Amino acid sequence: MTSADAASSAAVLTGFTVAITAARRADELAAILQRRGADIVSAAAIHMVPLSDDVHLRSATEELIATPPDMLIATTGIGFRGWVEAAEGWGVAEPLLQSLAGARVISRGPKATGALRAAGLREEWSPASESSEEVLAHLTVDDLRGRRVAVQLHGAVDDWDPVPGFLDTLAERGATVVPIPVYRWEPPTDLQALDALVEKVALSSVDAITFTSAPAVASFLMRADAMALKDSVHRALTTDVVPFCVGPVTARPLDRIGVESVRPERMRLGALARIVGDELPRLRPDLAVAGHRLGVRAGCAVVDGEVIMLTPNSLVLLKMLARDPGAIVTREVMLETLGAEDPHVIEAAVARLRSSLGVKELVATAVKRGYRLAIDDPGVSS
Repeated sequence: MTSADAASSAAVLTGFTVAITAARRADELAAILQRRGADIVSAAAIHMVPLSDDVHLRSATEELIATPPDMLIATTGIGFRGWVEAAEGWGVAEPLLQSLAGARVISRGPKATGALRAAGLREEWSPASESSEEVLAHLTVDDLRGRRVAVQLHGAVDDWDPVPGFLDTLAERGATVVPIPVYRWEPPTDLQALDALVEKVALSSVDAITFTSAPAVASFLMRADAMALKDSVHRALTTDVVPFCVGPVTARPLDRIGVESVRPERMRLGALARIVGDELPRLRPDLAVAGHRLGVRAGCAVVDGEVIMLTPNSLVLLKMLARDPGAIVTREVMLETLGAEDPHVIEAAVARLRSSLGVKELVATAVKRGYRLAIDDPGVSS
């Protein structure tokens, strides 16, 4: 790869605006995306309740110490480690691990397995897929009937179930389920930044949005509903704004409302950043127009790799022209969209757009009809 190719690869997200909703490691994700040229807007969609202050977790821990479980299901490494560390802070780590030592231990994946072993516990089984569904497939009625089963949960927003149907299925198979709400989530204490982010998505003012946990998705959607922007956000996420999720569990709240998301094969932050860099330019490709490359982004235009900032009206016109590249947009439609009545307003607006883009030939005039992008396609006529 030449130095020019490397620079081009590093700048694949030039002009794209990516929203980040993570509460943890948001700066790390932002830095990776910025190195590839992206602009970042960030607002935590959730607030993590400090483990040492979580009365629900402490109560569940004391309950397990008093009545040890027959089975422990550990779902995440960070969650299990955090639970043990919180117990150490309360001075009950040793009795907690003693209460778990006699239980059958199921681990949902390698990270949970590592945390279990570090605490001196040994798993009897772990699914290859890291999926809760495979755990349910493995555990039969005979495994669960009459058993007391502790499930280390990996986060919740209010009463939202982080593993839909998982606890209910265990109970239906005869288990007495003891939920352990490790890393319990709540909506952020300062809603102003989240509200601003929800509005940007509703207005399609970002090109993509990233989610690193299902609670963050749920909280984001709940806030959109509370702001009466539910329909606008849904429309944006199915048209202009590409949602990226770190894995299938994170994507479930979007799946439920019919929103498809892009996700990496590996459920890791680095993999999420890479797939944004790989897939966003593919899903929102530059256009070949009048011998130039034109990228139409949520907040700007990119002409031959150079970011061009546009006025709101110019950006609206450009997005109209790019919605069906090469097709004519009539003056009447432009007038209606801009809320104007005088046809001269459109002529002036198009002139400003051409001037801002720096290449007047990008926007062609369809005489007595309107305007179109001068797509490099011999089959397109004016």
